[in-house]
Formats: sequence, C-alpha cells, structure tokens
Amino acid sequence: MVVNALSVDIEDWFHVGAFETVIAREDWPTLEDRVEANTDAVLELFAAGGVHGTFFTLGWVAERHPALLRRIAAAGHEIASHGWDHQRVFTMGPEQFRSDLARTRAALEDASGVKVTGYRAPSFSFDKRTPWAHQVLAEEGYAYSSSVAPLRHDHYGVPDAPHHAYRPLPDSPLIELPVTTARLLNRQITTGGGFFRLLPAAITDRAVRAANAAGQPAIFYFHPWEIDPGQPRVDAAPLKSKLRHYARLGAMRGKVAGLIARHQWGRTDRVVARLAEGLA
Repeated sequence: MVVNALSVDIEDWFHVGAFETVIAREDWPTLEDRVEANTDAVLELFAAGGVHGTFFTLGWVAERHPALLRRIAAAGHEIASHGWDHQRVFTMGPEQFRSDLARTRAALEDASGVKVTGYRAPSFSFDKRTPWAHQVLAEEGYAYSSSVAPLRHDHYGVPDAPHHAYRPLPDSPLIELPVTTARLLNRQITTGGGFFRLLPAAITDRAVRAANAAGQPAIFYFHPWEIDPGQPRVDAAPLKSKLRHYARLGAMRGKVAGLIARHQWGRTDRVVARLAEGLA
C-alpha cells in the first residue's frame, strides 16, 4: 500500500498571506500567540490517529517556541523548513533566498536538535519567477522540496508542472513533491488547506486514491490555525480573504481525523526515501 505524505505548515493566524496587506510584520510580536497551543492540538490529533507527519515550520516560530520544536521531534515527527517569516520566494532574489534558508535552518536545528533536509515555500511560491530556487536548495544540501502547486491560482501555481514527484535539476538528487490536486468544475484545486476545509472531504479522498492507484503518494497539508475557531478576527481584511480564512474552522479537526483514518500516512522524508529509488 502506498504511504502518503502528511504535512502541517506551522505558522500563526497572523502570518498568512491573506492578511499581509492589513497586518504589518512589525506588529506580529504584539498579537495574540496561538501557534503553540494549536500545534500541540495537531500533535494530539496525530497521536490519536497513530500517524507521523512533517511539520514545515517558520524560523520565526522556532525562535520563539524552541520547546515546541523539541516536542514535535520527540514525538517522532519530521521538522522541515517553511522559511523564516512567510515571505514568498518570488519576492526574493537568489542570495536573499539563500540567507533565508540558512537563518531558518539554524533556528530549526538549534531548537529541535534534529537535521533539517526538507523545505516548503510559503504559499507554494516556486513559480516561473523563481527558476533559480531549486538550484539554491540543492546547493544548500536539501533532499527535497514541496513548493510547487501544479495549477493556476490567484496567489500561486505552475499550471504546466508535473503532478507527481520529479527531479527538477538534471545534475542533483533533489526531489520536488508537488502538492496533490483535484479537478473541480474544469479547474485544478489543491486538496489540502482551505480547499479541504471548505469542500467535501470526498474530493480529497478521490485524489488520494487516484494518486495511489498510479503508484504515487499524495501530498496533503493544512495549518494549525485551521483547527482554531476561537482565533481573533481581522475585520480590516478583504471580504474574499476573510471568507477563505474563517469558513468552517470548526469542522476542520474532524475532517482531518477522518482523512487520517481512511488512508496510509507518514513523514515526507520517508516518502521521499521510497521515491528516490524509482526516480534514480
């Protein structure tokens, strides 16, 4: 049976791209910190389901919550990088990206005591504007990336990217694991995060089964704030952003638990290790 990659993007409610125009980065330290409690709830959810996953974590979070990183690692989960402060990669140049990677990896490894070999770009922000991004990752010694969304979206996407794992560089073992997608009303959508929260879980179930039938792992993701219906509301945010961010928060925990129960899941690094032989 194919083992799928279960992943969580560890960021707080105010880190999200939907609020970047109404919440200033310099105000983050003054806002209510809910990421530790929410991530602990995710750890409980995974423990109840008997699964291990990958926690793609912001360096900003690791610096402030080192004990949380140690708990994640001690529970047998993978620690991976989500960049320092959720800055989209297409807003950086190669050297700024390299610096962001180094700063984040140092914070994650210092906090957790484990080696970091995986990376996910904030908001899946590897696209046509970042042709250098995979090369920088390879030069920095990363084993894999999960930074590409093979679809068209108003915030991200590479519509013509492969839908299953591939090697983006001819001279490197680096593997890219695109997020799993599904077709809905003649468009491709991601099967994790907000789409999973807002739409019937059966859509993601079908996508997971289709990937597995083709001998491929599915890549699923969500965020700790998505299981937190009590989080603060940002009234100044655009209506579309508020609808995306706050809808069905109360349903998410149960939906994730059900998805965990219906399929086989594991850490992304272990999924990559199995894929590496077939991609050799």
